[in-house]
Amino acid sequence: MLNKLTKNLIPLAIIVAGLAVGGALIFTGQGGETDGGKTGFLSPQEAAEKAIKFINENMLTAENQASLIDVFEEGSIYKIKIEVGSQEYDSFVSKDGRFLFPEGIDLKEVEESEDSSSASGEVPKSDKPDVKIFVMSYCPYGLQAQKMFLPVYNLLKDKADMGVYFVNYIMHGKEEIDENLRQYCIQKEEEQKFDSYLSCFIGEGDFEGCLSEIQVDRVKMETCISATDAEFSITEKYNDKSTWLNGNYPQFDTHTDLNDKYGVRGSPTIVINDQVVTVNPRSPENFKKIICSAFNSPPQECSQVLSDEVPAPGLGWETGSSSGGSCG
Repeated sequence: MLNKLTKNLIPLAIIVAGLAVGGALIFTGQGGETDGGKTGFLSPQEAAEKAIKFINENMLTAENQASLIDVFEEGSIYKIKIEVGSQEYDSFVSKDGRFLFPEGIDLKEVEESEDSSSASGEVPKSDKPDVKIFVMSYCPYGLQAQKMFLPVYNLLKDKADMGVYFVNYIMHGKEEIDENLRQYCIQKEEEQKFDSYLSCFIGEGDFEGCLSEIQVDRVKMETCISATDAEFSITEKYNDKSTWLNGNYPQFDTHTDLNDKYGVRGSPTIVINDQVVTVNPRSPENFKKIICSAFNSPPQECSQVLSDEVPAPGLGWETGSSSGGSCG
């Protein structure tokens, strides 16, 4: 455990070398005035650019500058991936652009790493396990979990009840509402095509191309989307910010009953036989083992070995190492 923490902290120690910091954070100026001054939040890109500018001007030399790789929301802060030289680092910035945290330690992930090939708690058993994965369609960690899910779904879909469900709020704009609705309706109207569409979308992020490639019935899908939107007042609530969760996040209520039942608080949330479990690491093989442990009598398919590599967060089929992130 100590070796893991030391490894994580050393790279950022290099960045902050010689800089006096109070506590474990750096003051970077006043908050943003986006959203008409209502929240004081900066957009992810604005906050990341501000942090990079501060790092380059105050923490690095002109010959050794940082560049931005990516930025995404992680709970109440923004996580930024930066590159210095040939090395990549993770840092965090408050949403108002005021505080920069050169390093963050996911205490939950550290605790879970004590048993890095397990689920939290003993998974209840049944003859046909019920497996639900709750995501936001553009959450990097929800996408990671879906990449873990798909190979296991294709292996066990005839032996277990497995489905993708949605967290009842969104954090990634209108495009996430639209994609949630597409996936909800493809799964509802043409379930046999859903895994192919999801695999395509996760790899490319090109929903138009994927709809054409998989030959999704667009009439069925659009009819379902209109009906679902009306049933759950999704667009209506999106346009009425007074309904947004904590004033920041539009509601997406297709599975609110299940969100409430299981206490879903972010993407991904994984439920097996009505128990929320934490899968660590998020590899197809580990996920398969956990589901197979939920059978009273595991089927022959459980003997098949899947990949033990952890997919990287976000779109694309690259592999990574992080298994502890979430949006929520």
